[in-house]
Amino acid sequence: MWNYEKRLQYPVNITQPNAKLAQIIITQFGGPDGELAASQRYLSQRYSMPYSNVSGLLTDIGTEEMAHMEIVCAIVHQLTKDLTIDEIKASGFDKYYVDHTLALYPVAASGTPFTATYFQSKGDPITDLVEDMAAEQKARTTYDNILRLIHDPEVCDPIRFLRAREVVHFQRFGEGLRIVQDNLDAKNFYAFNPEFDTCKK
Repeated sequence: MWNYEKRLQYPVNITQPNAKLAQIIITQFGGPDGELAASQRYLSQRYSMPYSNVSGLLTDIGTEEMAHMEIVCAIVHQLTKDLTIDEIKASGFDKYYVDHTLALYPVAASGTPFTATYFQSKGDPITDLVEDMAAEQKARTTYDNILRLIHDPEVCDPIRFLRAREVVHFQRFGEGLRIVQDNLDAKNFYAFNPEFDTCKK
């Protein structure tokens, strides 16, 4: 059970609309390395994780990723909420607008809609945690790319916060991987899957 706090984990206060920036940042809502995929990845993987402390880690980070999705959506909403039709057309946001008006819809910067194929839930602790570490690094790289393209301090400030959290999550998943490895054969971490195999073969 979660307790929802009616505030963003990090404040977003954008005063100038900018559809071009929104089209870039929306990828961290519904793109391949975005926050929606991250939350669903971790919250799905937690069920088959055989170690309760690592399952708890997946739950914690998966929940935080939902909070990050809120931040990204708040940024996109604030960048688009006061646009005129002329601004929408001039910025190239008209393709998105015709399908979704100014509502939030999970798409990548390319316009590709969100798909569950962006993440994996394999049921093998090492496989899942290695994927999770890679996912955090890919998200950090995406935030790095966004920061190279955007110079508005009102937008960059929350983006930097989100980038920093990706680094923390990478470290925490590394700790989770060490917990799993400590419970397996130290000479061969792939000896067996503790979720599926009851003994070493």
